[in-house]
Amino acid sequence: MVTEVVLGVCGGIAAYKACELLRLFTESGYRVRVVPTAAALRFVGEPTWAALSGRPVSTDVWSDAHDVPHVRLGRHADLVVVAPATADVLAKAAHGIADDLLTNTLLTATCPVVFAPAMHTEMWENAATRDNVALLRSRGCRVIEPAVGRLTGADTGKGRLPDPAEIFEIARRALRAGPADLTGRHVVVTAGGTREPLDPVRFLGNRSSGKQGYALARTAAARGARVTLIAANVTLADPAGAEVVRVGTTEELRRAVLAAADGADAVVMAAAPADFRPASTASQKIKKSEDGVAPTIALVVNPDIAGELGAAKPAGQVLVAFAAETVDALDNARRKLTRKRADLMVVNEVGVDRVFGADANTVTILGADGTMTVLDELPKDDVADAIWDAVRSRLTERAGTP
Repeated sequence: MVTEVVLGVCGGIAAYKACELLRLFTESGYRVRVVPTAAALRFVGEPTWAALSGRPVSTDVWSDAHDVPHVRLGRHADLVVVAPATADVLAKAAHGIADDLLTNTLLTATCPVVFAPAMHTEMWENAATRDNVALLRSRGCRVIEPAVGRLTGADTGKGRLPDPAEIFEIARRALRAGPADLTGRHVVVTAGGTREPLDPVRFLGNRSSGKQGYALARTAAARGARVTLIAANVTLADPAGAEVVRVGTTEELRRAVLAAADGADAVVMAAAPADFRPASTASQKIKKSEDGVAPTIALVVNPDIAGELGAAKPAGQVLVAFAAETVDALDNARRKLTRKRADLMVVNEVGVDRVFGADANTVTILGADGTMTVLDELPKDDVADAIWDAVRSRLTERAGTP
């Protein structure tokens, strides 16, 4: 069965990026009907949308009136994505105003709806826009947090359209995830591997790519959560909908996590912090000695961030820790689960060419309540969804809600 997608495009300079999003949908087998606003057509013309979608472009309620497009498009859609979504359209959608084909489509759609806002920082942060976004989210719509970066002209700030590939992943997950069951939740996710400098050139680190943490951030956003992603030395594109905080060392990661965890509903420690760091860092590159003897590097133990969070965890917060093991994985993970006072421990066996850098993962999820869920090899996004299912179950139990 072919999935029908309506791609709404609003009038903003980021409209050209929707061309790439359209290609991602069509090349993945989706049937897409583009519904641009009149302002959007001043940025990207109708022939472009028609050529990329391979279908006629719907521009107003009067064309093909016998097909009643203002009702039919929303009624028959499996997914509606608005990218870029302007402050104007967010306001109209929140208050049920239907004065063009796109807003009529939004009013008649009963399928998942995803908005990818793009606007200047002041517009995004305006109280009216924030209230409209909150209202849309309360009704089950996914409103992705904008990215931080270069805006129109010389301006820089929050309001940039996220990467089209990341919007596509959010939209694809929205089709599969059903209700936005993490709406109203703030989650903190860590990703990547920390690096402890030996000298200005070298560091002590690990092989973590950050892919599992980024998958956790991406899927949480698709399920409606507000996501703070703390990324240690990751080169992946920012997940759409996540506020990204970049760190380098374990101590920087610790400070960022402790700050972000305050008031968060869940903290997922998917990063791989270095267990040790050099006792001192050389101010200049360490040179080879003339006699060929390697220098002795004294190490000290880094703080246990998950353990610190577990010891101070407020009532109601869910803590998820990770155990990357090479031997005796389950036994070591159970001891860590107890020692760190975590609610869930995600266990995987790692090594060269195993897990790190791969797109799939094989994990076991241990619960402090004695539960154990074994996941055979799955894409990391699917693993992430399973972890969020376990987190949501515990959040729901503690809130006493169905």
